[in-house]
Amino acid sequence: MKTVLFLIIALMFLPQSAFAAQGDYVVLLHGIARTKGSMESMGKALSQRGYVVINIDYESREKKIEKLIVDIRKKIVKNKIPEAKKINFIGHSMGGLVIRAYINKYKPKNIGRVVMIGTPNKGSEVADFLVDNYFYKSFYGPAGQELVTDQSDFKKIFGDVNYELGVIAGNCTIDPVSSLIIPGDDDGKVAIVKTKIKGMKDHVILCATHSFMPSNKHVKRQAEYFLEHGKFQHKVKSAEKPHVNLLSKAVPETDPALFNQ
Repeated sequence: MKTVLFLIIALMFLPQSAFAAQGDYVVLLHGIARTKGSMESMGKALSQRGYVVINIDYESREKKIEKLIVDIRKKIVKNKIPEAKKINFIGHSMGGLVIRAYINKYKPKNIGRVVMIGTPNKGSEVADFLVDNYFYKSFYGPAGQELVTDQSDFKKIFGDVNYELGVIAGNCTIDPVSSLIIPGDDDGKVAIVKTKIKGMKDHVILCATHSFMPSNKHVKRQAEYFLEHGKFQHKVKSAEKPHVNLLSKAVPETDPALFNQ
């Protein structure tokens, strides 16, 4: 009797989101030249919220995005996701572009919500600057050529956004050289304005640097919130926070005053 009573009390204190997410899937896609290890912290947090996490490794430097999604499709299909379950997506950097291409091509019927983290939806000026550089082309491969700001050649690949999409952008940098190349506020690799895309449902700016966004606790919290509510948690509705160079200013990346729009 005591055991049953304990279980009832424990269930009463579980967050409602834990019930809502139970059994729904989240596919995680890392950025270019990264591995699924960069998304493990995000995956662990989502698992604790009741999601079934599929953290995918893919050869981001070996093929064009339109070829990468064929490989990713095979890995997703192996999980035999029931049609009754929602399949959500979270992508970091180029992983967000891969998600756009995947949804545009395969149009999953049980699509849930999508979160993009630091994704260059309109390209990156850093890629523009380096696109013809031998070392850049050798290291980042074919997909690296698709990160430029002129996205006209890739419109058919990515398609329109006709699903619930939330975009998280960063405005703190530890790469002052790249930030000099990028006009306006940025995360060290992607300008805030380049993360925005027509059709997105919500957009939030956090003090987070590009490479470390997936493991940033505030980014993870906002991603979880969007999956559960279809919007971000905007605590401050005033003007955007100023761009921060973490190498030149004594502002910790975990300063809560900088995390919300």
